[in-house]
Amino acid sequence: MDLAELDEFLRPTWFLDCDSPEVRAFAQRATARVEGPRARAVALFYAVRDGIRYDPYTFSSDRSAYRSSRAATAERSFCVPKAVLLASAARALGIASRLGFADVRNHLATPKFLELLGSDLFVFHGYAEFYLGSRWVKATPAFDAALCERFDVAPLAFDGVSDALFQPFDNRGRKHMEYVADRGTHADLPFDEMLRALREAYGNLEPRLSAVEEDAPLHAD
Repeated sequence: MDLAELDEFLRPTWFLDCDSPEVRAFAQRATARVEGPRARAVALFYAVRDGIRYDPYTFSSDRSAYRSSRAATAERSFCVPKAVLLASAARALGIASRLGFADVRNHLATPKFLELLGSDLFVFHGYAEFYLGSRWVKATPAFDAALCERFDVAPLAFDGVSDALFQPFDNRGRKHMEYVADRGTHADLPFDEMLRALREAYGNLEPRLSAVEEDAPLHAD
């Protein structure tokens, strides 16, 4: 891709407000001692993966909850805002980025979480893509290392060269994540499309999520 084609993946958007003080500060902190786009993308990945705890109960239908400036100061979040922040922080450093989405099947979801969703299919899972070395590279910052250790799943590693996608098996050889459908890539968060897909799959999630007190029950023990 030439510079003109990459322009839309470098500009701020309403959700990827990479020109905000919060996102700029996050990006600068994460890459303070790092030089070069690939190394900075890697540093951003780990800052988002482990600096923001994964919590699916933070889901909201509030549009402002998905802005990267909001995610940059959050202690907990789920895959979509974390992906938005990762892509936005990259743009703040001049690295072209975009959002990707897929439906994934979680084979290790707890019975409680399956009952809440009514399905083991996670619709509109979000990840980020960086344009590095003349090609797009996928990075999935959703599950933090502490959560992975708790549930015996290897945390995803990212080197800026190979795609970092969910593993099909956990450390015990059990089925983990299965990619079921690709929902494409976007320069900005397709919020209305995402919310429509989630409501079609699960109905109104917010009252059910807010009633659950268990701490991020992602996988079976």
